[in-house]
Amino acid sequence: MTEDEARAWVDTHFGARTVDRLTRFVPMLADEMQRQNLIAPSTLDIVWARHLVDSLQLGLLAEAPAERWLDIGTGAGFPGLVLAMAIDAPFLLVEPRKRRVDFLQGCSDALGLTHVELACAKVEQIARPSHIITARAVASIEKLLQSAAACATAETRWLLPRGAVDPEDLRGLDRRYGLTFHVEQSLTAADSSIVIADGAKR
Repeated sequence: MTEDEARAWVDTHFGARTVDRLTRFVPMLADEMQRQNLIAPSTLDIVWARHLVDSLQLGLLAEAPAERWLDIGTGAGFPGLVLAMAIDAPFLLVEPRKRRVDFLQGCSDALGLTHVELACAKVEQIARPSHIITARAVASIEKLLQSAAACATAETRWLLPRGAVDPEDLRGLDRRYGLTFHVEQSLTAADSSIVIADGAKR
């Protein structure tokens, strides 16, 4: 996917307002890269395909209900802040590093994302039931399920972008956590996938 194709994809699926917000966000990201390491510098020139579409594709997998979102380890804004630019639902972005929280808050304020809340904390400190929980390449799947247990209900859908998924990593988790797992191919990388886990009531 080229950068032009990525922009067109965003416009098609999420509209001009999201394209505008992302277009304003990218220079903020590039500027902050001079002060802290947010993404690999080699990916800045392909940020739309590598990071923005990669984040937004989760929005197409959310399904209802998707009224309260929790993103674990938001970091440079992926996927939580980017999703919040496209989806008008309450978002809680959890990030333990204060400098990154300050960056995320500044972006959120500049873009008028009044539905976004930030927590400078580890997710183990959070107890907020959420319809959708996302985490991009943060810890193992089992560790995420354990760490965010206080935020999950029987209706929660977990959307977890990963690299290649070993079926052994999922074996037994369904019975242990009462979840149903399936894997979707990422739109942005042939060697990446998205693990989707649903609670019993979905």
